[in-house]
Amino acid sequence: MTLAEPMANKPTDTHGIRDVAVVGGGLAGLSAACALVESGYRVHLVERRPYVGGRASSYEHPGTGEVVDNCQHVLLGCCTNLIAFYKQLGVADRIRWFDRIAFLEPGGRKSLLRPGSLPAPLHNAFSFLRSSTLSLTDKFAISRGMMSFLRGVPADGGENFAAWLARHGQTRRAIDRFWNPVLASALNEDLDRVSVHYAAMVFRTSFMQSAQAGWMGVPTIPLSELYSHAVGFIQSHGGEVGLRKSVDSFQYDEGSRRWRIGDEDGSVEADAVVLAVPFESMQKLLPLLPASPGPASASLAEKLGHFQHSPITGIHLWFDRRITDLEHAVLLDTTIQWMYNKTLLQPQRRSDDAGSYLELVVSASKSLVPLSRQEILDLALRELAEFFPVVREAKLLKAAVVKEVRATFSVSPGLDAYRPGPVTAWRGIFLAGDWTATGWPSTMEGAVRSGYLAAEALTEADGNPRKYLRPDLPAQGLMRLFQ
Repeated sequence: MTLAEPMANKPTDTHGIRDVAVVGGGLAGLSAACALVESGYRVHLVERRPYVGGRASSYEHPGTGEVVDNCQHVLLGCCTNLIAFYKQLGVADRIRWFDRIAFLEPGGRKSLLRPGSLPAPLHNAFSFLRSSTLSLTDKFAISRGMMSFLRGVPADGGENFAAWLARHGQTRRAIDRFWNPVLASALNEDLDRVSVHYAAMVFRTSFMQSAQAGWMGVPTIPLSELYSHAVGFIQSHGGEVGLRKSVDSFQYDEGSRRWRIGDEDGSVEADAVVLAVPFESMQKLLPLLPASPGPASASLAEKLGHFQHSPITGIHLWFDRRITDLEHAVLLDTTIQWMYNKTLLQPQRRSDDAGSYLELVVSASKSLVPLSRQEILDLALRELAEFFPVVREAKLLKAAVVKEVRATFSVSPGLDAYRPGPVTAWRGIFLAGDWTATGWPSTMEGAVRSGYLAAEALTEADGNPRKYLRPDLPAQGLMRLFQ
């Protein structure tokens, strides 16, 4: 067995691929593996955790004995590749769709954003104009800002979205009660750290293209249960899945043109490898790859150095009584941003008693990272009572705080210049992960797109090109005039 040198600055050449190793059991790895195994490749997926799903996973919380998601994950109707992935796995019916979003003010006053009879991009106009959370001045400012996206999504010119909002005359309340709540949940980052390109993409794609594009889908089962169907799919097509498997070595045999990857418990041999891991894991794997005679390894390392994390905090609360009949809501003017009523959203949570289980979400939760569990719970209960006063009389039966410090990468201005594509300088090595060049931010849709792009690159290198990426949801109504 010899270590081969990578082919610097040349396309991957792996004609004759049969066995594929996929490293990473998140959505990027699962989507790549399912696409390839269905196309006839022998796939072996390895994941270091005892479950799949990556950052979209669930586990039994040791302090409560309850199965909790690491954070609430939702999708939108515009997530065409993620939806196709669910259909492939046979779990599309485990997503519950909503065509409206409730915005709550402290005190409990509610405004609904929902589509009406007007064609896109005006489908939400009636409910938006009726909203009590914004003044007429706020609404005019927001409308001006949204109209600027009719011309298309602007290129990334290095400006952050906070500066863009100031330049476009947005009011303080419009920012606090519209722009920020939407982008915090969609991009998980503060406005002064968000690229104008991706901020505009969120609003044009999900708010303007069509009513269906803005539908919100919520899984009705825990995330690891949802994505465990991918394991069954891979195995039913002749593939293998190895859990609790870390990769700490890469060897390449020039004669057989095969890779051997492995850990202390064994190794996997393959003609090609898809590295579907987060960017921080890729930074650790990079030194394990064969040394490069050219700048390829150093170039990738330099690109990885431009990525930063943004945290999400999930606060899980079990009460002795019903707190609200709302299934979900945006909470305004507080640290808490979203409320999800898991008792109503997940049928298995329902019981004959009158208790309820709520999950609260704080995106871009940098201020909460240094706080203790009790400090976060005290804050959450105090703020939740501003919207639902019954919380003050309710008994908190148990609670959990889950800090995902590495929840997403920040879509900062200029970052796209450093997002690599799926093809690498190493023969037979391909990249996947939401951080790669998908054209999407750090989302489940972006992860699935990366898996499909890696699978497409692999099949093209094999001389058997396939297409897995689904087209975007088409524009409807008047938006068809602005394509």
